[in-house]
Amino acid sequence: MKDDASDLPPFPDYDNPPIPFWEHHGGWLAPVAVFLTTVLLTVVAFPPFEVPEAAYVCLAPAILWAYRWPKLKLFLGVTIGAQITAWYFLTWWLHNATWAGFILLAPVVGVWVGSWYAVAWWGVPRLRGLPTIHRLLGIIGMAGAWVIIEWTRTWLLSGYPWLPLAASQWERASVIQIAAFTGAGGISFVLVLTNLGFAAYGHRLFFEKELKGMQKRSQEFFLAMFGLMVCLSVHVQESVNRYHFHTPVARFGFVQPNVPQEVKWDKTQAPAIVKTLQQATQTVADRRADVILWPEAVTPWAIVGGDPSVRDFVEFTAAQAKAPIMLGSIAIELPLDEGGEDRWYNGAFVVDAEQGLDPNYYAKRTLVPFGEFVPMRSVLGWFEKVVPVGGDFEPGTSPQPLIFNADGQTLAVAPLICYEDTFPQLARESVKANIDLFVVFTNDVWFGESGAAEQHAAHSVLRAVETRRPVLRVGNAGWSGWIDEFGTVRAVLRKVKRRAADGTVRQVVSTKPVDREGSIYFRGSATVDVERDLRWIGRQSFYVRFGDWFVLTCFGLVMLGFFLIRIGKPVK
Repeated sequence: MKDDASDLPPFPDYDNPPIPFWEHHGGWLAPVAVFLTTVLLTVVAFPPFEVPEAAYVCLAPAILWAYRWPKLKLFLGVTIGAQITAWYFLTWWLHNATWAGFILLAPVVGVWVGSWYAVAWWGVPRLRGLPTIHRLLGIIGMAGAWVIIEWTRTWLLSGYPWLPLAASQWERASVIQIAAFTGAGGISFVLVLTNLGFAAYGHRLFFEKELKGMQKRSQEFFLAMFGLMVCLSVHVQESVNRYHFHTPVARFGFVQPNVPQEVKWDKTQAPAIVKTLQQATQTVADRRADVILWPEAVTPWAIVGGDPSVRDFVEFTAAQAKAPIMLGSIAIELPLDEGGEDRWYNGAFVVDAEQGLDPNYYAKRTLVPFGEFVPMRSVLGWFEKVVPVGGDFEPGTSPQPLIFNADGQTLAVAPLICYEDTFPQLARESVKANIDLFVVFTNDVWFGESGAAEQHAAHSVLRAVETRRPVLRVGNAGWSGWIDEFGTVRAVLRKVKRRAADGTVRQVVSTKPVDREGSIYFRGSATVDVERDLRWIGRQSFYVRFGDWFVLTCFGLVMLGFFLIRIGKPVK
């Protein structure tokens, strides 16, 4: 019987090996893969998801693709489109307050952040074959470019610094200590450098086939690992034995009234709001709170210039509790000139148990655009038709702290209202006014039970590390707690289930960070014994003293790195 050659397996053609699948289908596979992986990794790197390690590789797929030097329009369309899509997921909570704002914000921030990919497209493919020093300084310059772009978000167009890349590491205290020297930009710098290092290593392993054995080692990867080691070494230096230096500050009572936004300014609901505040305040007073905290704009009407009964109510409640109350409310000041309009301020106030309301209050310095005012009203005033702006507030001008006595000591507290804790320069100004700690008054109930509250809290962690000051947060509903000088969450209020000895299950308020199964969205109160580090009392961090020196350094690194990329010649 004759063998049929057609039944035999084909003999391999070693001179013409098969083309790898990803190269054969690269025209559509690479863009799709980069888009999907960039969106996924970017979203899960931030709260409320708990995958901060994704921040080390969320830029790597696009960087790896940039090594192949795709067409610019295609590359930017995919990468910026991925950023816009990711920001729609990250800011999904905004639709609870305004659909128009939600639809418009993600493209603005996506393009803003995504502009960095133009830098990567120009620089990354030119790195191939360059001398080591050129490549290393090149990726350092590209990481510096990311820092500069994030820095512009703190002031350009009135500023929207929400979720810098550093915020992804808010629960990784071992990585973020470098912010005390560089600001949060130093953390973002290391994360971007790590993405560049991973991408460089991946390209050498899978695409640079001419390299053999030890030649596939990537100095870019080793540089990135060195950056992480610097972060860890700062953590060890700053954190070893730090608990031996703790000294008590006071027992703070946190009141979280959880007043729905739709009834907050309804006069018919005022008695119910007052009753909620009184009951929660008495609970923490019974637990011997030295200071009681109420959240942002918590009273049914303005405490200054509004209904006098509001001031009377708060003063009476403080006297009953026998403790000062710090609260967020509204101040209405009379016009300076006859015929002028009243000036409204979103403020923070102290009501002493004996002396009543302190006339000196803090006025919010940075207002929420299209939330508390309309920028360029003559041009953009029409936004009031689609965005719920009730009228323009006036910005404050001073970081004046609130002074009060607690547990036998005088404390200077720097208030930050709403999203002011996302602006590092505001925190720096407050520390320079010689404060002991921060209190963030907020009202994230606007955004429902979503990721907004935890995303917001991540910024307070960065401010605590940058300034080496404890940060207390009190919210109307969602993420009230205490963050120490090293960015460690020491307490967070959650409603959890507890099983009693008789087998019954009841809900209680826990302040232990380990109780992660509980909800931060509830009505209740709790007391927390707050401490601070003796070594940082009256002392300013390097970042507070010298400000954004690292950003200026990044400008120099960008120019040097890009110059070396431009003049570099491939090594033969």
